[in-house]
Amino acid sequence: MFSWILALLLALVVWSLAAAYFWLVKRRRKETRLGLNALAGMHWRDFSEIVRRALREQRGLQDVTGEADDSREPSSDFLMKDAQHQRFLVSCKHGRAYRIGTAAVNELGAAARLAGARGGILITEGVVERDGRAAADKQSVEVLDGTLLWPILQPYLAGDVEARVKHEARREAVRRISIAALGSLTLGLLVGMGYLTSRLDQTARASVDAPVAAAQAPAPAPMVASPQAAPAPSQLPGPGPAAADALRPAPRSTDPNHVLGTVADPDAATLARYQRELATLLGQQNGVLSAFWQTRQTLAINRSAEIDEVWPQICSQVKRYPALRTVRIQLNPRIGTDEPVRWRQCATS
Repeated sequence: MFSWILALLLALVVWSLAAAYFWLVKRRRKETRLGLNALAGMHWRDFSEIVRRALREQRGLQDVTGEADDSREPSSDFLMKDAQHQRFLVSCKHGRAYRIGTAAVNELGAAARLAGARGGILITEGVVERDGRAAADKQSVEVLDGTLLWPILQPYLAGDVEARVKHEARREAVRRISIAALGSLTLGLLVGMGYLTSRLDQTARASVDAPVAAAQAPAPAPMVASPQAAPAPSQLPGPGPAAADALRPAPRSTDPNHVLGTVADPDAATLARYQRELATLLGQQNGVLSAFWQTRQTLAINRSAEIDEVWPQICSQVKRYPALRTVRIQLNPRIGTDEPVRWRQCATS
């Protein structure tokens, strides 16, 4: 559950950042580009007229009349004055293709001085290069190009043209935001599935490593009886019949696989020792990963080889312990396979 919550949060964060970028940045850039294209598509007389109108309403400039060359017709270069009767020569370079440099700016500055103007105003939908801007500072020429020009002239476009520009920019932004939503959702699903897969892998490795660790755990040290004083020879019992039987050596087993010193009916502590020894021996066999006791009568084997390859080795070790000959042996499937669990016995009696 936590993995899917994490994936959802990641998808929301990524989508929010992408949506903010597309709406606040890319939409405005798209609107500016489309608006400048709309301005560039106008006739130069209409463009000069909305420039005059914008300068009159936004900056308080007025047309200079009464000049000898005043034709009262729209022109790409015209004089305007402010409230202090200071003149400015306005030059309109109409078109997106303009890349204005030092020469055009110096020419405008010289023309402004000849006209008795304080400075010039260069207006274009194109771009004024860096060297042209440096020259404009020296020539007292104000530059209004590209992204600076669109907010000034936008209110003076025809209503249908402005609405079309904004609609196209919004539609493009919505399309990109929708694509970002799908991409964010895909990213969240991949992260959630990756996290869930890693957790499942960790759980599987832990379940495999636990029996191995249990089989390799050192056996508890046997308790050492505290030494007691040996009885005096005069206190030793006489060699009765029971004592003679106890002192008689145990018969040697004729089974070559039988472990010397093992008994068929041991006490609980001895049986536990037999089980530990057998699990350790089996874990050292070729093709056997580990062996551990699930119950007192069930011995589980994790293997890496086929059953037919490891079964003779398993039985040869099990039969060495008469008390464990009839235990049930659980043969687990090999890792990475869909084999079923098998149960077998080396002996039935």
